[in-house]
Amino acid sequence: MTRYLSKQTPRRLPLQGLRTLAALLFSATAAMAEPALVYSVGGKFDGSFNESAYRGAERFAKETGGRYREFEIARDADSLQALRRFAQRGEFPIVAIGFNQASAVAAAAKSFPDASFSIVDMVVDAPNVRSVIFREHEGSYIAGLLAAMASKTGTIGFVGGMDIPIIRRFLCGYRQGAAAVSPHVRVLYNMAGDTPAAFADPARGAELARSQITRGADVIIQAAGGTGIGVLQAAADAGVLGIGTDSNQNGLHPGHVLTSIRKRVDTAVLANFMDAREGRWTPGIEELGLKEGGVDWVLDDDNRALVSDEMEKAARAAEAAIADGRVVVHDVATQGECPL
Repeated sequence: MTRYLSKQTPRRLPLQGLRTLAALLFSATAAMAEPALVYSVGGKFDGSFNESAYRGAERFAKETGGRYREFEIARDADSLQALRRFAQRGEFPIVAIGFNQASAVAAAAKSFPDASFSIVDMVVDAPNVRSVIFREHEGSYIAGLLAAMASKTGTIGFVGGMDIPIIRRFLCGYRQGAAAVSPHVRVLYNMAGDTPAAFADPARGAELARSQITRGADVIIQAAGGTGIGVLQAAADAGVLGIGTDSNQNGLHPGHVLTSIRKRVDTAVLANFMDAREGRWTPGIEELGLKEGGVDWVLDDDNRALVSDEMEKAARAAEAAIADGRVVVHDVATQGECPL
């Protein structure tokens, strides 16, 4: 027997039902999306800036059981392609590490207006970008203060990576902190280069540190990413003190790293990932300093013997004074050339 199916007019969902369905579909899509991380040049395990970002992402995975995607660029030209690929896959948010990815983030944000991007250490003015910047000069003030108090020669050093405003601002804070101890402290400084490669050349960092040591520097801070690993090695080899940055580098050469000034890239990455997961991610500019916990200095078993009670007390007092505005650290990015 042949059975005929009668034609029926399909039922239409009411408008409210359509809105509910759309919301459910959006939520499902958001739940499927994974955050993504694009590291800067120098590699994920650079012992510095990138590695701090990696730790933030790993903390996200551990705390939430979630996953994330990542990509290590070999050169700046790789950045845009990586950002585009993550945007095409619908990852949310897509976090780029380092000022050198700013133009790529701007281009990707324009091409994918429905995607959400973040950049750490630079401002990109776009309606779908969160820019996270740090008042790193506040942390370097503490480093300068501790370096001047620890120095026996009255000469301390600074080795920067690429000669850019961020590193100059770090240098100025360091000099200001040293001057707060004594106006007679001499600060030697060198930059490793004028391209992003200046952040990935440990041999160059060691060379510059050795040069400063021969001129009397007995405490040297590195603000040079992977290049700074060479600075710390040269300081340890010469029996003088280094100061780490970005990550906690005290353990690289225990007893030879006075402290580490952390730029909490890990916290910035974790916050971006968690905000996206919990539905509170927004674009805009976020600025982090000592007051917000965006920068800090490390005292642990690896450097405890190097920091006297007097030094710790002075550093804690300076921290509090900067956080509540009683001490203002000069910012070359907004206030012009360093006065020292």
